[in-house]
Amino acid sequence: MNCDRQTSAEVIGIDLGGTAIKLGRFRRDGTCLQALTLGTPQPATPESVAAAIAAAVKELNLAGHCLGLGVGTPGPADETGRIARVAINLDNWQDVPLADWLEEHTGLPTILANDANCAGLGELWLGAGQAFQDFLLLTLGTGVGGAIILDGKLFVGRHGSAGELGLITVNFDGPDCNSGNRGSLEQYLSVRAIRREMGKDPQELGQLAAAGDKDALAYWESYGCRLGAGLASLIYTLTPEAIAIGGALVPVRRFSFPQP
Repeated sequence: MNCDRQTSAEVIGIDLGGTAIKLGRFRRDGTCLQALTLGTPQPATPESVAAAIAAAVKELNLAGHCLGLGVGTPGPADETGRIARVAINLDNWQDVPLADWLEEHTGLPTILANDANCAGLGELWLGAGQAFQDFLLLTLGTGVGGAIILDGKLFVGRHGSAGELGLITVNFDGPDCNSGNRGSLEQYLSVRAIRREMGKDPQELGQLAAAGDKDALAYWESYGCRLGAGLASLIYTLTPEAIAIGGALVPVRRFSFPQP
């Protein structure tokens, strides 16, 4: 690689969600040079999603400086970072060779990882987790995901799929979850859960609460209690130094705990 190529080296990061696909073109130091957001195709089949991502990548890489793609998928990837094993909030996603497809259509080396794990590593590198060795990230969006950082390293378990914090049970009589669980945290905190329970999008419900609407205020109070119950379970289990909460529903917020 020549010096000019090394200096101008860039990568494209992709956040694949059930509602939106977010892309960014970045320098090595994490500086974002350009961002692009598009709606996730509906139905969100693997083929339609791959085609949409490939077209967006070509738009971002007009100068040809990009060296590769990193894709955060809403579910576990295989240990090689090539296959999206499952994405419970997308249609017909089971062992999808997404990295191969994107490489074929873009010509760029591609690696996959769980989206919340990617977010957790990002917070560890440049965000809310920089000051901590043990912290959790909970992501609130179309679904609810999470990342576990222990001793400064991402914990993914024996098969690479640990840390699905949104799938812990908070009510065993609760709504069915696409994961096969019932009453998971995701069924009470996600965008889909809010729409199911209130028939409104979170933004509209937030505006109503800000205007003093009693029903909206009562809902957000119950939402906070459910979030607190889920966080308490995670704190008792993992005793982190801090928890960061982010995702489509909220900007990243960090809560740290005094050490004994």
